[in-house]
Amino acid sequence: MIDRTPVGALVADAEVTATTVQRGDIIQLGGRACRVKDLFQLSQGAKQPVFESGELLTIHTRTRLVAVRPLRRG
Repeated sequence: MIDRTPVGALVADAEVTATTVQRGDIIQLGGRACRVKDLFQLSQGAKQPVFESGELLTIHTRTRLVAVRPLRRG
């Protein structure tokens, strides 16, 4: 019998802020996992991620969220 390990993406939990949020981050909002598709810089250091679902969120400079971030191999 062969023991098979599931193959999947390597991920890490990361605290994200307006400064550190990145495209590809997966943020859980209201029980739903939302992947960041694009980011817009707003005034006073805030950012507005656009999720793959089309929803928007404004992250102010003091906002702290937990995200799952795919690890890049290299």
